[in-house]
Amino acid sequence: MTQTHNNTAVLFIDVINHFDFNGGHKLIKHTKDILPNMITLRNYAKKNNLPLIYINDHYRLWQADFNKIIEHCKNERSEEIIEALKPDEDDYFLIKPMHSAFFQTPLQSLLTELNCDHLLISGVAGDICILFTAKDAYMYDFKMHIPSNCMASEEKDGNDYALYLINSVMKADVHPFLNQSL
Repeated sequence: MTQTHNNTAVLFIDVINHFDFNGGHKLIKHTKDILPNMITLRNYAKKNNLPLIYINDHYRLWQADFNKIIEHCKNERSEEIIEALKPDEDDYFLIKPMHSAFFQTPLQSLLTELNCDHLLISGVAGDICILFTAKDAYMYDFKMHIPSNCMASEEKDGNDYALYLINSVMKADVHPFLNQSL
Protein backbone atom coordinates (compact mmCIF):
# COMPACT_ATOMS: atom_id res chain seq x y z
CA MET A 1 0.00 0.00 0.00
CA THR A 2 1.31 3.45 -0.86
CA GLN A 3 1.97 5.75 2.03
CA THR A 4 -0.66 8.50 2.16
CA HIS A 5 -2.43 10.58 4.75
CA ASN A 6 -5.33 8.14 4.45
CA ASN A 7 -3.32 5.26 5.89
CA THR A 8 -1.09 7.07 8.40
CA ALA A 9 -1.49 7.35 12.16
CA VAL A 10 0.72 9.35 14.53
CA LEU A 11 1.73 7.61 17.76
CA PHE A 12 2.97 9.52 20.81
CA ILE A 13 4.66 7.16 23.25
CA ASP A 14 4.92 8.07 26.96
CA VAL A 15 4.77 11.85 26.48
CA ILE A 16 2.79 12.14 29.71
CA ASN A 17 5.60 11.41 32.12
CA HIS A 18 6.66 12.56 35.58
CA PHE A 19 10.39 12.02 34.88
CA ASP A 20 10.74 11.07 38.55
CA PHE A 21 13.18 8.14 38.31
CA ASN A 22 16.92 7.50 38.06
CA GLY A 23 18.00 9.14 34.82
CA GLY A 24 14.81 11.19 34.60
CA HIS A 25 16.79 14.45 34.72
CA LYS A 26 18.67 13.36 31.57
CA LEU A 27 15.53 12.20 29.78
CA ILE A 28 13.66 15.42 30.49
CA LYS A 29 16.55 17.50 29.15
CA HIS A 30 16.62 15.52 25.90
CA THR A 31 12.83 15.57 25.68
CA LYS A 32 12.80 19.36 26.00
CA ASP A 33 15.38 19.47 23.18
CA ILE A 34 12.96 17.69 20.82
CA LEU A 35 9.78 19.31 22.17
CA PRO A 36 9.48 21.91 19.34
CA ASN A 37 9.70 19.09 16.76
CA MET A 38 7.07 17.05 18.59
CA ILE A 39 4.77 20.08 18.70
CA THR A 40 5.29 20.53 14.96
CA LEU A 41 4.46 16.85 14.39
CA ARG A 42 1.33 17.14 16.54
CA ASN A 43 0.21 20.26 14.65
CA TYR A 44 0.90 18.51 11.33
CA ALA A 45 -1.28 15.56 12.40
CA LYS A 46 -4.11 17.89 13.45
CA LYS A 47 -3.91 19.96 10.25
CA ASN A 48 -4.00 16.84 8.08
CA ASN A 49 -6.65 14.99 10.13
CA LEU A 50 -4.31 12.12 10.93
CA PRO A 51 -5.38 9.91 13.83
CA LEU A 52 -3.33 10.91 16.88
CA ILE A 53 -2.88 7.98 19.24
CA TYR A 54 -1.28 8.41 22.65
CA ILE A 55 0.03 5.23 24.27
CA ASN A 56 1.23 5.76 27.79
CA ASP A 57 2.49 4.01 30.89
CA HIS A 58 -0.34 3.54 33.38
CA TYR A 59 1.55 4.56 36.56
CA ARG A 60 -0.32 1.88 38.52
CA LEU A 61 -3.59 3.74 38.00
CA TRP A 62 -4.74 1.23 35.36
CA GLN A 63 -7.25 3.70 33.96
CA ALA A 64 -7.16 4.87 30.35
CA ASP A 65 -8.12 8.39 31.38
CA PHE A 66 -5.50 10.86 30.23
CA ASN A 67 -6.69 13.49 32.71
CA LYS A 68 -5.96 11.14 35.63
CA ILE A 69 -2.55 10.24 34.18
CA ILE A 70 -1.78 13.95 33.67
CA GLU A 71 -2.83 14.77 37.23
CA HIS A 72 -0.55 12.01 38.53
CA CYS A 73 2.44 13.01 36.37
CA LYS A 74 2.33 16.80 36.33
CA ASN A 75 5.07 18.45 38.37
CA GLU A 76 7.41 21.39 37.85
CA ARG A 77 9.77 19.22 35.74
CA SER A 78 7.11 17.76 33.46
CA GLU A 79 4.53 20.53 33.19
CA GLU A 80 5.94 22.24 30.08
CA ILE A 81 6.03 18.97 28.11
CA ILE A 82 2.63 17.76 29.28
CA GLU A 83 0.92 21.10 28.55
CA ALA A 84 2.44 21.27 25.07
CA LEU A 85 1.57 17.71 24.05
CA LYS A 86 -1.45 16.61 26.07
CA PRO A 87 -4.20 14.86 24.15
CA ASP A 88 -7.38 16.57 23.03
CA GLU A 89 -10.74 14.96 23.68
CA ASP A 90 -10.88 13.69 20.07
CA ASP A 91 -7.49 11.96 20.25
CA TYR A 92 -7.09 8.29 21.12
CA PHE A 93 -5.51 7.36 24.46
CA LEU A 94 -4.35 3.88 25.44
CA ILE A 95 -2.41 2.64 28.45
CA LYS A 96 0.27 -0.02 28.19
CA PRO A 97 1.55 -2.42 30.85
CA MET A 98 5.08 -2.77 29.45
CA HIS A 99 7.48 -1.19 26.98
CA SER A 100 5.79 -1.85 23.62
CA ALA A 101 2.69 0.12 22.62
CA PHE A 102 1.39 -3.14 21.10
CA PHE A 103 1.92 -5.48 24.05
CA GLN A 104 -1.45 -6.28 25.66
CA THR A 105 -3.11 -3.14 24.25
CA PRO A 106 -5.82 -2.71 21.58
CA LEU A 107 -3.45 -0.71 19.36
CA GLN A 108 -3.28 -3.22 16.51
CA SER A 109 -7.08 -3.53 16.42
CA LEU A 110 -7.49 0.25 16.46
CA LEU A 111 -5.01 0.69 13.60
CA THR A 112 -6.81 -2.00 11.60
CA GLU A 113 -10.16 -0.29 12.14
CA LEU A 114 -8.64 3.06 11.11
CA ASN A 115 -7.15 1.35 8.02
CA CYS A 116 -3.66 2.55 8.93
CA ASP A 117 -0.57 0.64 7.90
CA HIS A 118 1.91 3.51 8.13
CA LEU A 119 3.00 4.89 11.51
CA LEU A 120 4.71 8.14 12.42
CA ILE A 121 6.14 7.42 15.90
CA SER A 122 7.44 9.95 18.42
CA GLY A 123 8.14 10.12 22.15
CA VAL A 124 10.28 8.66 24.92
CA ALA A 125 12.29 6.65 25.71
CA GLY A 126 13.69 5.91 22.29
CA ASP A 127 16.01 3.14 23.37
CA ILE A 128 13.29 1.33 25.32
CA CYS A 129 9.60 1.96 24.58
CA ILE A 130 9.95 3.28 21.04
CA LEU A 131 12.45 0.56 20.14
CA PHE A 132 10.13 -2.18 21.48
CA THR A 133 7.13 -0.58 19.74
CA ALA A 134 9.05 -0.40 16.45
CA LYS A 135 10.03 -4.07 16.77
CA ASP A 136 6.40 -5.10 17.23
CA ALA A 137 5.18 -2.78 14.46
CA TYR A 138 7.74 -4.33 12.12
CA MET A 139 6.59 -7.84 13.10
CA TYR A 140 2.98 -6.78 12.30
CA ASP A 141 4.16 -5.44 8.90
CA PHE A 142 3.55 -1.74 9.54
CA LYS A 143 5.61 0.79 7.60
CA MET A 144 7.20 3.34 9.91
CA HIS A 145 8.70 6.79 10.03
CA ILE A 146 10.37 7.41 13.37
CA PRO A 147 11.93 10.86 12.99
CA SER A 148 15.31 11.17 14.69
CA ASN A 149 14.35 14.67 15.86
CA CYS A 150 11.17 13.44 17.57
CA MET A 151 12.63 10.73 19.82
CA ALA A 152 14.58 11.09 23.08
CA SER A 153 16.38 8.75 25.46
CA GLU A 154 18.38 9.26 28.66
CA GLU A 155 21.69 8.84 26.80
CA LYS A 156 22.51 10.13 23.32
CA ASP A 157 24.50 6.96 22.49
CA GLY A 158 21.52 4.78 23.44
CA ASN A 159 19.20 6.92 21.33
CA ASP A 160 21.57 6.79 18.35
CA TYR A 161 21.94 3.01 18.62
CA ALA A 162 18.16 2.57 18.86
CA LEU A 163 17.75 4.69 15.70
CA TYR A 164 20.38 2.55 13.97
CA LEU A 165 18.45 -0.64 14.85
CA ILE A 166 15.09 0.90 13.97
CA ASN A 167 16.43 1.85 10.55
CA SER A 168 18.66 -1.12 9.70
CA VAL A 169 16.67 -3.99 11.22
CA MET A 170 13.08 -2.70 11.25
CA LYS A 171 13.41 -0.79 7.97
CA ALA A 172 11.90 2.42 9.37
CA ASP A 173 12.58 5.84 7.91
CA VAL A 174 14.43 7.85 10.58
CA HIS A 175 14.90 11.10 8.67
CA PRO A 176 14.04 14.19 10.74
CA PHE A 177 10.46 15.41 10.58
CA LEU A 178 10.37 18.72 8.73
CA ASN A 179 6.61 19.48 8.57
CA GLN A 180 6.42 18.34 5.00
CA SER A 181 4.18 15.89 3.24
CA LEU A 182 4.79 12.20 3.82
